[in-house]
Amino acid sequence: MSTDSAAGPAVWLVPAQWLPPTAEKTADALAAGRITAEEADAMGYEQLPVSDGPSAPEMAVRAARRALARAGLPAEDIGALWHAWTYYQGHDFWSPAHYVAARTGALDAVPTGVQQMCNGAGAALRGALHQLTAHPGGGPVLITTADRFAPPGFDRWHGDYGVWYGDGATAAVAGTGAAPAGALTLCALVTRAAPELESAHRDTDAFHPAPHTRSAAVDVRRTKKAFLAAQGGRQAFLGRLRRETTAVLADALAEAGLDGAGRLSSVLLPRLGRATARDVYGPAVAEVTDAPVADLGERTGHLGAGDLLSNLAALADDSGPHRLAPGGCAAVLSAGAGFTWSAAVVRRT
Repeated sequence: MSTDSAAGPAVWLVPAQWLPPTAEKTADALAAGRITAEEADAMGYEQLPVSDGPSAPEMAVRAARRALARAGLPAEDIGALWHAWTYYQGHDFWSPAHYVAARTGALDAVPTGVQQMCNGAGAALRGALHQLTAHPGGGPVLITTADRFAPPGFDRWHGDYGVWYGDGATAAVAGTGAAPAGALTLCALVTRAAPELESAHRDTDAFHPAPHTRSAAVDVRRTKKAFLAAQGGRQAFLGRLRRETTAVLADALAEAGLDGAGRLSSVLLPRLGRATARDVYGPAVAEVTDAPVADLGERTGHLGAGDLLSNLAALADDSGPHRLAPGGCAAVLSAGAGFTWSAAVVRRT
């Protein structure tokens, strides 16, 4: 297990997201037999955004342009770009990070791809933070995420236990020095990992020579079922998830100088549904703070690598219900297969 925390000059963030205008409704998926009534109740989500055209990297470009516009910065000022994803980016042998940089106009940026599954935004933010700390004069950093969970390779409703996957992209401009209006200040970022749990998403019988060799579509249920049987069952695994979440949040609040009691406006959760919020994140957060928790996935589902930045965008949205008041603080949790957990604490500038 490893830990990491924010340090060095103050870093500001201007987040944004781009979601496709089309969506698949939970009621329609239930009527078609793609999900059960029990699954719909456990998730508690209304719909999933679905891209009927733009690829994941194309969506990332749209989110990046939106973040740059909100930060009031030209793409030419960006010194580095970190692009994260969890699923197929549209080509087999290619760098989507370079595409996002080129199409955004960040031609002087050094692009880097990040593959840390659903904690991808946390990993990209960590990399950006280290870069800004080591080279504070190197220019702002652009972070993007994008995923499109399209058939036939992925069943967004039934491909995993307790996770419904929505298409979309997120972005954030990160920098030091004078912050743009409405920016968030990053007070702490802590990351923990437990690599011994990586087999939850791996076929343990053999490695495969090419994608979809084992099955026509990604089948996370198959690997998770085998993993849980080897680990002593679902409850033991959920207990581990709760403990790691509590630890990473406690470390982040300590790094931010918050005692947890009445100091946070909210703790925003990974978008994994009502049951996971109740059984894992709610109890884990309650061990550290009495701040209210919120899962904002009702109309987005789980955005792959993008939940963390999407939640930050909600905090920065002046017209949204989860807007963070000036001077207020909030925490955002992230988690991904592997397993890795991140907790970010931000303050509204």
